[in-house]
Amino acid sequence: MPSLGRLHLVTDTRPGRDPLAVVRAALGVAGPDLVVQVRVEDAATDREAYDLAGRIVALCAPYRATCLVNDRLHVALAVRADGGHVGADDLPVDAARRVLGPDAVLGATAREPVAARAAVDAGAGYLGVGPCHHTSTKDGLPDPIGPAGIRAVVDAVDVPVIAIGGVTAATVPALRAAGAYGVAVVGALSTAADPARATAELLRELTC
Repeated sequence: MPSLGRLHLVTDTRPGRDPLAVVRAALGVAGPDLVVQVRVEDAATDREAYDLAGRIVALCAPYRATCLVNDRLHVALAVRADGGHVGADDLPVDAARRVLGPDAVLGATAREPVAARAAVDAGAGYLGVGPCHHTSTKDGLPDPIGPAGIRAVVDAVDVPVIAIGGVTAATVPALRAAGAYGVAVVGALSTAADPARATAELLRELTC
């Protein structure tokens, strides 16, 4: 199983975004410390998801960066990604583990300690926990849990906790102090004027 990077870039495929350009910029700075999670809009076809994921797997390979596919595990298998990530409305974690196999990277979404422990017991190798702060990149999210919510999950499990939701370089120190292993970002890179510089700023806060 690949080692897990601390910076997770979740692709932003909303109109007007260029996820491939952002991935290229982030890889050029973070290299193997980057995990790219390929997430597409619900309306995207499997072919569209397959095409995007395949291109990102190819981009990640020279850098030995980890590439995961969110939700669509059949696409993860088809493009030979390193694994996948499942949310609350996707396949159950134990089923996802059976689909991907024992050696794949498998992340699951959790918000509080009970669900977090259940996900780990079912086979999750890391947890995406949040939303930490308010975010506009995904609709229908519950209220933010803040660093205190991150700490509650960290204290309940023994796998890496990746904080997600409205994360910026400025909020990373508090999340790391709460025990987060790393962070996942969407808008912090996809809306940045200079994604490479934004990546460097996030990495600096994650490793200092």
